[in-house]
Amino acid sequence: MEEQKSMTAQQQQQGGAVAKKPQAKNLDTLKRVLNADSVMTQFKNALSKNASTFVASLIDLYSSDSKLQLCDPNQVVKEALKAAVLHLPINKALGQAFIIPYYNTVIDEKGNRVKKYEPVFQIGYKGLYQLAMRTGKYAIINADVVYDGELQRTCKLTGEIDVEGRKVSEKVVGYFAYIQLVDGYHKALYMSVEDMAAHAKRYSKAIAYNKGVTIDTLLNLAKLPVNADSSQVGWQGNFHAMAIKTVLRNLLGKYGYLTVSLQEGIASDTQGDTEDKPDVTVVAQSPEAFDDADVEYEDVTDVQSLPQCDEQDGQETEPDPGF
Repeated sequence: MEEQKSMTAQQQQQGGAVAKKPQAKNLDTLKRVLNADSVMTQFKNALSKNASTFVASLIDLYSSDSKLQLCDPNQVVKEALKAAVLHLPINKALGQAFIIPYYNTVIDEKGNRVKKYEPVFQIGYKGLYQLAMRTGKYAIINADVVYDGELQRTCKLTGEIDVEGRKVSEKVVGYFAYIQLVDGYHKALYMSVEDMAAHAKRYSKAIAYNKGVTIDTLLNLAKLPVNADSSQVGWQGNFHAMAIKTVLRNLLGKYGYLTVSLQEGIASDTQGDTEDKPDVTVVAQSPEAFDDADVEYEDVTDVQSLPQCDEQDGQETEPDPGF
């Protein structure tokens, strides 16, 4: 009996060694790829003297993520280069950019459908904030959760929202983003928790085809406390952080001033979605100046005929999330 237990323990140890072997092999492959002159040249072109520091952080990330080690090292380097070009660190604690391993179904060389881990670069909402501020065009950028009681009204006509209400509980009812350019142009966007969960289920490649993740499952995740310092990623790992990024990305992509790097950041992030999004456009026009010296004014007697902004009890009136 003792011999059987001993044999079983040895088999488990051997099995564990075999399971770790591909990961250790991929780590060695990653280091060889990074040591190649052609690869280092690309990182140096993107980051100059900071290239070595970025490469070291990539090796550290790869070594600490067992699922990422199951990805093709060449693909991991390719995704990391996207972050390097945007000058965004891939340290999870900073929350600016991530390389996430997705367990996808792919067609192998023999035409069979197989499951494998594939790395995907995704930008965090802090990374979007950094890219936007680098343009020098934004005076204010803000995005956050909206608690129960804070949302007072939304105006469908102007797109303005009022979240100055008094918080009555820790329940999160939605998410907002607000931008104001230095020339005075400003825009806001609000998405309810329900709309955000539906958006995630429809567009996220990680959960769109996962039958175990439903809209109700995501709504339960939205009930968890907000943890701004969490290093977890993805809709299932940190629903609130993903929601904040989504509402900010949608606002910037539809109404914001976009430089080339900011466009690339938004485009790279949408590659993790299940459907193609419309091309983003640059909105850089200042409010048009006019001379009101010769303007004739007309009295308005029927004020009821004017479009009014409806008062809302914490409900969204902006049905289009931006994409």
